[in-house]
Amino acid sequence: MIAPAAMRIESHDLKAQYLALKAEVDEAITAVLRAGEFERGEELWRFEEEAAAYCGAAHGVGVGSGEAALFLALRALQVGPGDEVVTVPNTDISTVAAISHTGASPVFVDVDEQTHCIDVAAAEAALTSRTKAIVAVHLYGLPADLGRLVPAARARGVAVVEDAALAWGGELDGRRVGGIGDVGCFSFAPHKILGAYGDGGLVVTQNADVARAVRLLGGYGEPFRESMQGPDGTFTLLAEGYHSHLDLLQAAVLRVKLRHVDRWIEARRRLASVYDEAFAGTPVRPSVPPSDATHVYRSYVVRVPERDRVRALLAEQGVETLLLYIPPLHLQPVYESLELRRGSFPVAERLADELLCLPLYPELPDDIVREVAAATIDAVERVS
Repeated sequence: MIAPAAMRIESHDLKAQYLALKAEVDEAITAVLRAGEFERGEELWRFEEEAAAYCGAAHGVGVGSGEAALFLALRALQVGPGDEVVTVPNTDISTVAAISHTGASPVFVDVDEQTHCIDVAAAEAALTSRTKAIVAVHLYGLPADLGRLVPAARARGVAVVEDAALAWGGELDGRRVGGIGDVGCFSFAPHKILGAYGDGGLVVTQNADVARAVRLLGGYGEPFRESMQGPDGTFTLLAEGYHSHLDLLQAAVLRVKLRHVDRWIEARRRLASVYDEAFAGTPVRPSVPPSDATHVYRSYVVRVPERDRVRALLAEQGVETLLLYIPPLHLQPVYESLELRRGSFPVAERLADELLCLPLYPELPDDIVREVAAATIDAVERVS
């Protein structure tokens, strides 16, 4: 058993990742500092191209955050006041805030019991003449069922926006997330699978007009990635846009990390399999990905009885655990105006009562994973 006085097992360790990449990262940052250009430039353009290609998308636009990516993508799809956008309640507020900030109305639907992602049948049932888009969240690193959702949405003229903030590198039928729906949106917050050393986000799409609109809206209304400053010093502005772009320091860091991210994903998946093996035949229930989906395990999530008591026992053993998106958004004070109560989305609510995120990051040793698994099993048995 883990001795709390001897160690604390953290959910993430960004220092370990940096130390492994220190020479490459320091060189990339220093090159930007020496060049003296920090906003728009070649480092960003190269990252956009490399990241879009990684996702199997034709176009990529770096923006200031994951929420900005979603907001600008929705605006580029002409979502606005009077429209409805369908999404799930078990997600970060940034997902829904991006919808509300366009002036559209968020419409929650329940999630699938096994994947924890959007229930496709529920999403279809929620479509109305006012529905402009569906935001499908790839939760914890597992892709949502876009194989069914995208055709159903397109048959109704509804766009599908992928909130892929937690699932960089995830795949569905061999296609990487972000490049499957109409638009893919990513966050590069530090704890993401591909994380910056600050804020950052990315929009990817196959549609050149959507990419151009995102760049236009995110860049104060300038239409192209090159400045539209004329020889006389004037600018051409085509829209009243926003200020949201990925800076060159973050782009440089992300270009370095992009070279290593597949190795990190492989390590996450291997560690998840260590957990899976340890939990087989026990009351601890990990998620089981569908056969057509590649889970990249931004978080390793289990369902346990008496979750809060189990979490307290693990804390006593020095094991840090996390609760993500709990309570779900429809039960949060910020959305009281929607007049949704407990019982509105029973699957999402049931999952919120049982889910627990265990430590998982690429540098975590296998023996520590086994120790955490043993401590979790012991805690569950003690509360049962």
